Amino acid sequence: MDELTQAEITQIERANASGRRVVVFVHGLWLLSSSWDRWRTVFEDAGYATIAPGWPDDPTSVTEARADPDVFAHKMVGQVTEHYLEAISRLSARPAVVGHSFGGLIAQRIAGTGASTATVAIDPAPFRGVLPLPVSSLRSAAAVLGNPANIGRAVALTFEQFRYGWANALSEEEARSLYEEFHVAASGVPLFQAAAANLNPFTEVKVDVHHRERGPLLLISGEKDTTVPWAITHASYSRQKHNPGVTEIVEIPGRGHSLTIDSGWREVAQSALDFISVHAPATSGPDAAPARESAPAREGVHQ
Repeated sequence: MDELTQAEITQIERANASGRRVVVFVHGLWLLSSSWDRWRTVFEDAGYATIAPGWPDDPTSVTEARADPDVFAHKMVGQVTEHYLEAISRLSARPAVVGHSFGGLIAQRIAGTGASTATVAIDPAPFRGVLPLPVSSLRSAAAVLGNPANIGRAVALTFEQFRYGWANALSEEEARSLYEEFHVAASGVPLFQAAAANLNPFTEVKVDVHHRERGPLLLISGEKDTTVPWAITHASYSRQKHNPGVTEIVEIPGRGHSLTIDSGWREVAQSALDFISVHAPATSGPDAAPARESAPAREGVHQ
């Protein structure tokens, strides 16, 4: 198991000392944990404590990441999930968890262990049993999957690849700004793992959709996302909607895969905050008994 960094331990200690409900943020490929900074402020202003661990060996800044991109190579879904579970195990009580893209997949894996009290998965990468393969997803993934050698590499996107897979709903000016501010290389392995998940019964890319203590789950889909289109997110919802916990899905109109970091991020953050505020209130405090959800699954409007 990869050790937590001192910065991550400090975040955890500060969160425990606050006496507040904790929200854990999980980033995906091509971003660092600092991509959640604005979200953390919103949630902390709403009364929560927050932590945003990185993936194992993540650099501390975009500048550092671009200077040594090879550090991202070889990170696998199981390894990253265990890193976040280790962070959660050091919290005083079960947290809420918010994840985006492969971070959304990892958030659902965490929920499937019963380690979170409520979960929001935003444009989440697919897991075993999720069958749709839209053409746009294949095109987005081709930046990595198009070269088998990328399984052992850290892969950076060109601006054109980033524009198609992430920023297709944005102006070119905003797309370039996001690319310069946030984009870093990413491990190629998770995409190969996801691509083979339905062929490999031993895959790490799976979610325990039946766990009775999974808790409430919200899936958020960006209407114009080419990387994880509605078909994938809705199939993830369909695999989980019969869980005893509340299961909801909503679509954010006009938004692409960059919806957590672009100029409309606050709308998405508010949707996540509203859901967590209902199912894991900040005022409950860390010593509150873990929630037990038994309401029927509900599906949001596909706008």
